Amino acid sequence: MENISKYDGTNTVCNHSLDYYSNNSNNRTDLNCTGQAGYFFYPDIYILLPVIYSVICAVGLTGNTAVIYVILKAPKMKTVTNMFILNLAIADDLFTLVLPINIAEHFLHYWPFGEVLCKIILSIDHYNIFSSIYFLTVMSVDRYLVVLATVQSKRMPHRTYRAAKTVSICVWTLVILIVMPFTVFAGIYINPDNMDRKSCVLTFPSPESFWFKASRIYTLILGFAIPVSTICILYTMMLYKLRNMRLNSNAKALDKAKKKVTIMVFIVLAVCLFCWTPFHLSTVVALTTDIKTTPLVIGISYFITSLSYANSCLNPFLYAFLDDSFRKAFKKMLECRPS
Repeated sequence: MENISKYDGTNTVCNHSLDYYSNNSNNRTDLNCTGQAGYFFYPDIYILLPVIYSVICAVGLTGNTAVIYVILKAPKMKTVTNMFILNLAIADDLFTLVLPINIAEHFLHYWPFGEVLCKIILSIDHYNIFSSIYFLTVMSVDRYLVVLATVQSKRMPHRTYRAAKTVSICVWTLVILIVMPFTVFAGIYINPDNMDRKSCVLTFPSPESFWFKASRIYTLILGFAIPVSTICILYTMMLYKLRNMRLNSNAKALDKAKKKVTIMVFIVLAVCLFCWTPFHLSTVVALTTDIKTTPLVIGISYFITSLSYANSCLNPFLYAFLDDSFRKAFKKMLECRPS
């Protein structure tokens, strides 16, 4: 594989266009380079970005670790839905654990951690893109099957905690396979004008323009179009069946607990789409438009980055507000017990 710089669609090394890599601080357009687009011309971004990332890291790590602890420790929390929530929290925790390395690179202006760690960090960043939406897709499938079984007054003997574990392992295997190309292409790029300036990026073979666009389309289709379309179809069918159920006097309504869980899954999904849709829309923009480098574009790019990162720390708050069992378990965990 030819070790070349990340293709950015221009002849300049310091292109800050709103692009697919804006979600990945290690693979973002090279803000570390010198010249008219260097960091010193954007001191607010240079200072504010690590602060935002640090808050996301601290809140996300604390919240998701608490979710993992509660589900693993409380016997009543071992449900099918909570198994998927557990894996969602593990994925978010894994991502927030590597944020300090991103912050360190931001301050150092170069990548000092070697190629192996570069591949690991870029892989984890891409796991973050795919794992959340895939586990939410599985949760949506599960909610649809629960609603369908309730409408038809049927039992679901195969819907067990053990089955949810198996499904979760399958999801992780699928995500690992999807992310594998990014792991292969991840590497160290050395700036020919400054041999000390190393960057952790995706290094594409020739023609780099083709590979660059292909990687964006690959992520857009597998990380957004297919799972989101699946989720939309499932929820449309779910709402249709619930509407017909109300019209049918002989059908049983969803009980209170099932309805609450369904609403929680829907809200968690809505927040995920709110945080990630701008990122994927930026991919469409980057594929169809030649964006000039301006402070506004740079600001939008980093806003989209921060918004997608923020999704990793929001879910624990949603569980605490929307689920009584989570709220009680969190409260019990925080209580100071007498010795």
